[in-house]
Amino acid sequence: MQITLEALRAIVGTAHVLTGDDVRSRRVDWMTGAPCLAGAIVRPASTQALAEVMRACHEVRQPVVTHGGLTGLVHGADASEEELVISLERMTAIEEIDHVGGTLTVQAGAPLQRVQEAASDAGLQFPLDLGARGSCTIGGNIATNAGGVRVIRYGMMRQQVLGLEAVMADGRIVSSMNRMLKNNAGFDLKQLFIGSEGTLGIVTRAVLRLQPPTPSEQTALVACPSFEALTALLRHMGKALGGSLGAFEVMWQNHYRLLTETSGRHTPPIATSHPFYVIIESLGSDAERNTTQFREALESALENELIVDAVLAQSAAQRDGLWAIREDIEGLVKAMTPVLTFDVSLPIADMQRYTDALEHQLTQRWPDARLVVFGHLGDGNLHISVCVGSHELAVRREVETLVYQPLAALGGSVSAEHGIGLEKRPWLETCRSAEEVALMHTLKQALDPHKLLNRGKILR
Repeated sequence: MQITLEALRAIVGTAHVLTGDDVRSRRVDWMTGAPCLAGAIVRPASTQALAEVMRACHEVRQPVVTHGGLTGLVHGADASEEELVISLERMTAIEEIDHVGGTLTVQAGAPLQRVQEAASDAGLQFPLDLGARGSCTIGGNIATNAGGVRVIRYGMMRQQVLGLEAVMADGRIVSSMNRMLKNNAGFDLKQLFIGSEGTLGIVTRAVLRLQPPTPSEQTALVACPSFEALTALLRHMGKALGGSLGAFEVMWQNHYRLLTETSGRHTPPIATSHPFYVIIESLGSDAERNTTQFREALESALENELIVDAVLAQSAAQRDGLWAIREDIEGLVKAMTPVLTFDVSLPIADMQRYTDALEHQLTQRWPDARLVVFGHLGDGNLHISVCVGSHELAVRREVETLVYQPLAALGGSVSAEHGIGLEKRPWLETCRSAEEVALMHTLKQALDPHKLLNRGKILR
């Protein structure tokens, strides 16, 4: 590393500059378990301390990689021995909740679940939700523009952020801690950092938009007889439930059967013989009205043969049991080892043709190949897991070609919500125009000319 450990210890304290085994004992992501290889890990406790660290790094051209909850899947947190890791694990404070304005001000290292709980304690809700809620951090959610299971109602992380504060590559602090829903005074600078994966600045604090609580939750698992019925069901439930439709999470039969009957990890609430399964959730404030509306919508769908079977959760435990099938990524990985995972988006109407063609191509190339598909169908996002018996780089590149190449013609994206990182960088131009990529390079050059922030991620 170019920077001295003494310089870093002088800023954050000796106990908060980790080296040697204290670094190697940490993983860079939860799936591979690969050790962190960074020269050191620095743990500032404030924006000002991080700014000092970055000024010192800028002076000697020391590259850094930011670590949050390390729940990403695209190698966005990988660091070499020449790089310094900045961990925001000490910056977890929830600074303020504005009950009147409906905002929450928080440091970037706070876990998502803690923010959800703080909002709930205040009689409000923070609606972003995803399976890694207990580990992922708000800073990471912002840096990757996280999605999750309620995008169909509340939008991506971008829609939840009113303001933020970030430290630039040279140590400057850009504080845009806006608390207003409407603020058209010039450029909306926070958008530079949301979804930029730590390559333009390090987010340290944020003002989040809270929503009214929805204490009435109605959850059902249903089976659909065809893809046409599935898409018709999405339209039907959207119309019947109006603004209360909170989630529409689809599992292809290969996912549902694997996590229930095949693996034995979950008891199947519905027979595993149907082609598609959906977890539908309605969120409302009036329990009686919400319950009636939800049941009537399901009954109408059954009458119109959009669904062939359904289970309605009668308790919080039953609801959690239904969601456990959808969110058991650990079980999926264990059953599919060695697994190759993908996160793509494409027009809903093209999804079945795309997945059918992909499965055919995979089994043509590897006769024992296995494909598992699930995702947030309502917002065009599919999660694809592939097992071909090997995870060697050459094999992965072959599989990537089969998964990613058709997306360009469909107007899809190689990354719906997980980011680009190192993993998808070679495929960026399949879903972004040359002009867009050139502008990304221009922004990177303007804000981080020495390429100190998350070097090599997204852009070469």
